[in-house]
Amino acid sequence: MSEQNEELELFRDMVLRFLQQEIEPHFEEWEKNHMMPREVWNTMGEAGLLLVDMPEEYGSAGADFEVTQMIMWEMSRLGYAGIATGYNIHANICAPYVNNIGTQAQKDKWLPKMVTGEVVTAIAMTEPGAGSDLAALRTTAVKDGDEYVLNGSKVFITNGIHADMVIVCAKTDPKAGAKGISLFLVDTTLPGFSTGKKIEKIGQHSSDTAELFFSDLRVPADALLGEEGKGFVYLMEELPRERLGCSTQAVGAAQGALDLAAAYVQERKAFGQPIAKFQNTRFKMADVKTDIELSLALLEKNITKFKQGKMTVDDAAVLKLATTEMQLRAVNECLQMFGGYGYTVEYPISRFYVDARIQTIYAGSSEIMKEVISRSIVGR
Repeated sequence: MSEQNEELELFRDMVLRFLQQEIEPHFEEWEKNHMMPREVWNTMGEAGLLLVDMPEEYGSAGADFEVTQMIMWEMSRLGYAGIATGYNIHANICAPYVNNIGTQAQKDKWLPKMVTGEVVTAIAMTEPGAGSDLAALRTTAVKDGDEYVLNGSKVFITNGIHADMVIVCAKTDPKAGAKGISLFLVDTTLPGFSTGKKIEKIGQHSSDTAELFFSDLRVPADALLGEEGKGFVYLMEELPRERLGCSTQAVGAAQGALDLAAAYVQERKAFGQPIAKFQNTRFKMADVKTDIELSLALLEKNITKFKQGKMTVDDAAVLKLATTEMQLRAVNECLQMFGGYGYTVEYPISRFYVDARIQTIYAGSSEIMKEVISRSIVGR
């Protein structure tokens, strides 16, 4: 076993112990409450699970990028999709934005507290009237001396209620379209920042999703992340990792659903024998496994390309489209094997089903992925 694989498996053992001890006993209650407690972030930080692949100087383990993906994989495989999505936003998306684009002062201010869980982060792109069309953003940031004044709102923001810092996309030049977007690191304790009530969803109940509001919110000029007007460029640069994380969740969750179905069909009997003995069941299981293996191969290929700095926006679109659509197919087939029991909340497969549905919508819908892919083939 290579040194890198050894590190990955050591982390995996630690992650599985953590999930068994700190998440499993409480997860049902969190799902019923439609909220994961804020202190869980601190617990993850204390266990060394947050921002594991960031530089060691900020208190991180300085581990390989694949360790972060493995953590999301195991969370997803075990059915903790809401936690995996919140983790993806904080550790796999927001942290790289700060580390790759931020000034040294910004990194020193935010990353150590993100590692410990003292600071929870979110990224605010989507608005009531602007989802995938970022050029249509209405949130504005107007320069006023050595400050920017933010006004506007965001919706469907994961970690929005727990967030201590939000990366906000805003228009600094409303007339410049996509070239007028800038990013800001917004401290949520500042006057003018407010959070709407938690958005109730059909799945991923333990993750908090909220509306955010900015009313004459003043941030210092040094809250600008990167250069003014380059926000769209930064978003495009960071999208591959975001979509790769969604794909990791997709393949992990599909595997978890198959594991549940495989155990159930060997126990459940019909017409005097386990339903695993019926050819239809066996062939359906074979189809799901094949689907998962194909997606896993594509995921591993893209993880390698990402580590080499060769993964493109087009690669990310193909990966997200393929893996999330596969997740929906796989979970649907697995639930079918449970019959009526699969439609009850008593059986975890039902949670896999509702949790999966958002995967083809957020981080760029399947329709947007197809548009991105088609442009690389036949142009605009």
